[in-house]
Amino acid sequence: MADRVAGPEIERLVQLLARLPGLGPRSARRATLHLIRKREELLAPLADAMLAARERILICSTCGNIDTSDPCTICRDPRRDASILVVVETVADLWALERAGLLNARYHVLGGVLSPLDGVGPDDLTIAALIERLRAGAVGEVVLAVNATVDGQTTAHYIADLLQPHGVKVTRLAHGVPVGGELDYLDEGTLAAALERRSSF
Repeated sequence: MADRVAGPEIERLVQLLARLPGLGPRSARRATLHLIRKREELLAPLADAMLAARERILICSTCGNIDTSDPCTICRDPRRDASILVVVETVADLWALERAGLLNARYHVLGGVLSPLDGVGPDDLTIAALIERLRAGAVGEVVLAVNATVDGQTTAHYIADLLQPHGVKVTRLAHGVPVGGELDYLDEGTLAAALERRSSF
């Protein structure tokens, strides 16, 4: 086994960075070296930002978003259309929709999807909290903006069935050929969805 080439503090930084999504041990070493080279410009501010995040970041008790306030900025914004509730799997999905800036609605983060193989059932998600939000009566449409995976679609169908007695309109994102997509590179499920939801030209 090779001897360590750096002190334990640096090794620990490499190990922690390697746990991040998309970073393996090699990328983590490169990132560590870059941070050390840019210690004053990058490493110190990053450490300060991470400490502040650890102390101040909260999970919104209304929608499940993360912010430095509870309720979060989105839930407190009076300009948001409270009649539309967009249901997403994760905060990352919420952020992606916000970046697109196409819908000025409120959100509800499920915290994942139903996955019997992984032992994730309805009680592991925030489905009960979603139903409670609908009982308040302000929501007229629920947009199921879950991923087009088997588990995502199973979750969407499960939630749609639960929402039927509440008298809200339930919609979902369209699935099909993405803009700029080439048919040859698309999987059969995407092509099937595109054909099923074809529209007039």
